[in-house]
Amino acid sequence: MSPAPTLATSLRRPRRVAATLLTSSLLVGGLLTAPAAAAVPSTATATTAVRVNQVGYLPDGPKRATVVTTATQSLAWQLRDASGRVVASGATVPRGADAPSGQSVQVADFSSYRGSGSGYVLAVDGSGSVPFDIRANLYDALRSDAMAFFYHQRSGIPIDASLVGSAYARPAGHLGVAPNKGDTSVPCQATVCDYKRDVRGGWYDAGDHGKYVVNGGLSTWLVVNSFERAERAGKDAALGDSTLRVPERDNGVPDVLDEARWELDFLMRMQVPRNKPYAGMAFHKIHDAEWTGIPTRPEEDAQPRELHRPSTAATLNLAAAAAQCARVFRPYDAAFADRCLWAARRAWTAARANPALYAPDSDSTGGGAYGDTKVTDEFYWAAAELYATTGDSRYRDAITESSWHTSPTDFSAYGFGWADTAALGRLTLATVPNGLPTADLARVRSSVTSAADGYLSRMAGHGYAVPVPADGYFWGSNGEVANDAIVLAVAGELTGKRRYRAGALEAMDYLLGRNAIGQSYVSGYGETSSRNQHHRFWAHQADASLPHPPAGSLAGGPNSALQDPVAQEKLAGCAPAACYIDDIGSYSTNEVAVNWNAPLAWLAAYAAERP
Repeated sequence: MSPAPTLATSLRRPRRVAATLLTSSLLVGGLLTAPAAAAVPSTATATTAVRVNQVGYLPDGPKRATVVTTATQSLAWQLRDASGRVVASGATVPRGADAPSGQSVQVADFSSYRGSGSGYVLAVDGSGSVPFDIRANLYDALRSDAMAFFYHQRSGIPIDASLVGSAYARPAGHLGVAPNKGDTSVPCQATVCDYKRDVRGGWYDAGDHGKYVVNGGLSTWLVVNSFERAERAGKDAALGDSTLRVPERDNGVPDVLDEARWELDFLMRMQVPRNKPYAGMAFHKIHDAEWTGIPTRPEEDAQPRELHRPSTAATLNLAAAAAQCARVFRPYDAAFADRCLWAARRAWTAARANPALYAPDSDSTGGGAYGDTKVTDEFYWAAAELYATTGDSRYRDAITESSWHTSPTDFSAYGFGWADTAALGRLTLATVPNGLPTADLARVRSSVTSAADGYLSRMAGHGYAVPVPADGYFWGSNGEVANDAIVLAVAGELTGKRRYRAGALEAMDYLLGRNAIGQSYVSGYGETSSRNQHHRFWAHQADASLPHPPAGSLAGGPNSALQDPVAQEKLAGCAPAACYIDDIGSYSTNEVAVNWNAPLAWLAAYAAERP
């Protein structure tokens, strides 16, 4: 994610640069009124002192809860089943002050209980948790819902009520049907190009209608990597054909790959055509010329659409995602795999010829800037994907000549993200068979386990067992948590050591309610869950005729910088881990985005696997 907290607060973060100007203007202009924001109370005070994963726990997994208390001595805890019978008991472990939450906490560990059922309550010192389940199929529904997020976010296709329900069905957006202006024939911004491109399809990035190659490339990689990892583990059947809610069911292709292809087709449409300046490069993004208000359904967006200047970062995202596509899709669609590889090779060559074409942070009207002036990490990631797919020595040389190949900071303290992608190259090289020398491969794999050990150490030092640093609560912190959990899971794959899976599952506990505010950040999951995320169609708080976000949508999470007016008004003085409000106006804490749901979907599929 953000490589340092100081940069996070100066807007070098995993979301968009001009968002403050966006919602400030909406509030002033009355498109999103202040009373709607004021109607929703802060969620900084939870309803119970006993914080648990509100969905529940796996019978064979870790089962820990955090108790907010001023007591300094151990407290007795009891686990009660739905009938009130005590099925396990023990004593908490005092942890004292937890700096990120600003709370004094103790931890109750009931992992030794291996029973199953619904309606369990953990009681500590007169307080009871919300009810939760303990069952082996705990994450099956979330695996489906977290992946369905991407179908909901599709551009250029009707969203079918038979797949998502009538509340979420809608016509196709941005196909040139009035009042839409396109995406089938989109001009460039002035001075960028003198032609138009068909860039229909793909996923809407977040709460707006923009489509961004750097965020799309990362998110596609995570979706496809989820299948690739499951396939290595022999657990891919759950992501196979006719398992998910996509319209391409029953076509002989795993559904998770069908979903990824919707974005991959768009990414390849964003490649500059032959015989044009910057041929082979990728346009950085396409979105509205001006910001739209809330609510604005996709098919009702009347703004002109614009292509933005190609960038080296976008081009390398295309190269990496398309190279991975060529590898993973080949058993199912060789022709599509060939098309992906051709696009990846062209993109790599074009990026090498234009290694410093940076997207500026100033390009933030109507859509996020996604500016990035450090692209050596993207070169490393793209080379790793191309080498893992082709075995071509040119890409191996690019890997071994990169400073990232021996750098200790590939897995930074703040995880990976759209602007920090070297870790993705390491994960691929560590897990996909390749021709690196044995010692080189051992070092790469060791870097994964070392990073995972660092996350476990950090979790052990925090009262809520969260893998992010105490100063890591910036824009999109929940995505950072989920990305760290992926590193833990891969370390478990490489070593067979159960502590890494336990760490990944505890990260999921945090997202689902074991956190400073006792809030599940995943819509539809948990007794107190986010339901007013920042979005232009899932905007019930702004327009009662529109739906809340669908189940399985992950909110961005606590952001101590308070980078929107609602957060500034409602959360002043919050402890970093409590800087969150479930309000549609709080885009800096409560937006959804593909790069946050992608690791959630990856993690849910992993957690749903049976031993």
